[in-house]
Amino acid sequence: MEKAAAEQQQQQPQQLELMVTDDQASATESDAQIQPKSKSQSLATESRDDFPSFLKGKRLLLVTESLGPVNGVSRTTLMLIEYLRKNGMQLAIVAPHSKQSRLKPSVQDTSELRLPGYPLPYNPDLTVVYPFQLEDVYKQTFKPDIVYLASPASTGFQFLLQIRQLQEPPVVLLNFQTDLSAYSEILFPGPVARFSVWLLGVVQGFLFSHRSVHTIFYPSSGIRRYLLKAGAPSSRLVQLGRGVDTELFNPSQRDEAYHKELAPNGELVLVCVCRIAPEKGFDFLAQVARRLVEQSFPFKLLIVGGNLNPEVEADVRRLFDPVKDHVIFTGFLTGASLARAYASSDLFLHCSITETFGLVVLEAMASGVPVIARDEGGPSDIIRHGTTGYLVPPQDVDTFVDLVHRFSDKPLLSTMAVDARQYACDTTWDKINKRVAWQLAEGLHEHLRLKRKKRPIRNWLANRYYGFKSGVVQPIVVRFRLNFAILLVYIVWMMAAIVLIIYGNKVFSRTGHLLRNIPVIFQENHYQTFKQGFREAFKQLTTPQK
Repeated sequence: MEKAAAEQQQQQPQQLELMVTDDQASATESDAQIQPKSKSQSLATESRDDFPSFLKGKRLLLVTESLGPVNGVSRTTLMLIEYLRKNGMQLAIVAPHSKQSRLKPSVQDTSELRLPGYPLPYNPDLTVVYPFQLEDVYKQTFKPDIVYLASPASTGFQFLLQIRQLQEPPVVLLNFQTDLSAYSEILFPGPVARFSVWLLGVVQGFLFSHRSVHTIFYPSSGIRRYLLKAGAPSSRLVQLGRGVDTELFNPSQRDEAYHKELAPNGELVLVCVCRIAPEKGFDFLAQVARRLVEQSFPFKLLIVGGNLNPEVEADVRRLFDPVKDHVIFTGFLTGASLARAYASSDLFLHCSITETFGLVVLEAMASGVPVIARDEGGPSDIIRHGTTGYLVPPQDVDTFVDLVHRFSDKPLLSTMAVDARQYACDTTWDKINKRVAWQLAEGLHEHLRLKRKKRPIRNWLANRYYGFKSGVVQPIVVRFRLNFAILLVYIVWMMAAIVLIIYGNKVFSRTGHLLRNIPVIFQENHYQTFKQGFREAFKQLTTPQK
């Protein structure tokens, strides 16, 4: 019977590991993968300055929520892909379909699987992936030694839910890069927001605490507190910052002619780089700009970024109508053009309070540009207050504006620019990705060590009854659990889709936004938008559908 089971496994190499249990600790396959004593010694003796040789040739399934759009998750993930591929790992990439492909791996022979889904109405860069089966993903890529989840959301959650149904799941490492709860609080109306935050905490705590999860990377102290509150095991939390390309983002990219074009009368050039979306703090930035104009402060504000949803971008642009003579929108920039925009500016303004890290802050500092940021989220751990920039209480517009005034002092601007550059030079991508590689190596080594752990009684029983269990019992149990998990995904997906479709509709979204901001809509610059929103809603609701 054992022989028949072995032949069956050989005939179906691409199927999920439905028949494998911890009882197979003494199996030949595990022996071939690792000799614990020798590998443990090699990991201990290898220099941490080098890539761990243990990982060379290992198969890593990298699952990311974003690959292609210009954002922090895409850029961080791409740098890791290039690093691991260059050092000899076998990679397969799984990501949602994306209309954008400005950022993509330079190595063309890496396997890439795109999953279909529903683009978020307010941010088409991000997609809620339709339910899928893990077995289908494995068939189109490979069965991995390691699963790495970058910024897990709709894709990563489905992976975690299905992985935990397996008798012997692969080792999982995840990088918590997007604070979905903070986005929910900003984007959804009150009751929906509170329910979303609660539900996210429950789901994340449940999924992140499974035995297959070896490491949870987090970018800042605020996110650590959130994860602990959600129920993530503290022993698995590892802080991981971001790297920055100090050759690309460099003060040498400064273009004085471009600076003169932006500020022909010697104004201070302020820059903000991010996706144009409501959760990025543009209402706060618009208030800062209006105050500066009221105080006759000479400045130009360069806003770098865009949004695939033109209505969302138009709504943000309207916030700056009262100060439009002082504001320049560039649209999306990448590469040398983005580096020039950073370095040709004088001061970086960061107004988002939803960033888990804030890679743009580090890029600005690498470009020799000091930063003023609201003191919440990732930037709080990056900026050295009074040295590389300033941190301001999140709702304190007056202090923010006063600090902008300080940078009229050229010696202060020059000193902070040098300090900011020096700080950024200590945070290279090579150092960051090397830390990830060593966590991958330790996670896989520990996973295989536990897999081989001797259990004499269980192993004796396994050798007697393995054929029956693997051929009859386990496939039924695991298949039932997987199908139940997929059914649960479908139910949750439909619940989420209904909320997103309703809230993403321009009638509901604009009217809902205005209702949440009753105290300010009667200000002069909001009144026309208020009337327009309700007229549009009434017109669409009363027009017969064709």
